[in-house]
Amino acid sequence: MSGDKYFVRVMKLADDLTARIAPRMKWMWGEALLGFALAELDGQLGEDRYLPFLESYCTYWKAHAPRVDQADTSAPALITWSVYRRTGDEGCRQLTERVLDYIRNEPRVLDDAVNHLGNSPEGRIYPKSIWVDSIMMFGVFPALYASDTGDSDLLDFAARQPGLYSGYMQDPAGGLWYHSYWIKARTHYPRRNIFWGRGNGWVACALPLLLDRLPEGHPHREGILRIFRTTATALLPLQRDDGFFDTVLERVHAASPAALRGRRPRFGANYREASATALIASGFMHGARQGWLGPEFAAAGMKAFRAVVDTLEDTPQGLSLPGISAPTIPLPVFPLAGYRFIPRGHDWSYGVAALIFAAINYEKLNSHASAASGSSQH
Repeated sequence: MSGDKYFVRVMKLADDLTARIAPRMKWMWGEALLGFALAELDGQLGEDRYLPFLESYCTYWKAHAPRVDQADTSAPALITWSVYRRTGDEGCRQLTERVLDYIRNEPRVLDDAVNHLGNSPEGRIYPKSIWVDSIMMFGVFPALYASDTGDSDLLDFAARQPGLYSGYMQDPAGGLWYHSYWIKARTHYPRRNIFWGRGNGWVACALPLLLDRLPEGHPHREGILRIFRTTATALLPLQRDDGFFDTVLERVHAASPAALRGRRPRFGANYREASATALIASGFMHGARQGWLGPEFAAAGMKAFRAVVDTLEDTPQGLSLPGISAPTIPLPVFPLAGYRFIPRGHDWSYGVAALIFAAINYEKLNSHASAASGSSQH
């Protein structure tokens, strides 16, 4: 591990947060991503630093039979599978199997996609729809599991999701993503050019995680790479001077991001948002490190990551991350206001997870650069 102050500060945030929150976290997407990020951080450190915390989480849910009824309640398999692989705990395997059963058998509502809210109580009220969130919550776990176990059918399922979602939710004019697509209305929603920052962050962060698990020559690999590069290219000119991205991504409406040349995007109509910024930073640095994106994305990602870390607050309970917008759904009315006026808070689980993902890629990018520099001197 390097002694880089930004990486070390994020580790302190992770240590402080896990010390003050109960491991009996909800069986839900935000907590799932936090646990997954901690497991990935253990992998980067080569330690079992956060394994006891994750085992306590699994112990609780082994005794309390969680609902698995939507994409958001499928995400905790990211934790249970990680713990099972490290410990061989049979209860973790059984929890993972419940999610696998849902992924394989839940009815499809659009091609090979499931209703984002599934058969949950809220899913019976809200219009049947697919959401950009599912690329992370529903697409990453099957790719990880399939890569680990050699399940080619499940790997193909995971690999089909980005292209499917792109066809319905990625704006062909500029490359940004809408939040959702409503099945009955046959349209993306919001209908106007309103692009949610964190939703685009889910894509930027998740697609490299999928690409890492796809072998060279997989039939969907090049398509996912194109989608990732198009998304990153659309996001790059929307970074603020302070390194952040806004909660709603304002842009000059144009046929392509290149048309922004010489014209500045409009900033200030929305607040800057920590989780979107950290997710985009993670995707930029991940893609640059793997050679899928150019060096300008590495620079932008590092700037974004450092900007978020610089906002961490010292409190009597330890470090705290501010500026995270609350859980967000596409509102049926006044959609722009639904994004602009969603409240912000501290230490939302998914926001801390996003910053940990970015920290891991920041550390890997620095290590990669150091190794390249060392080899060039021989």
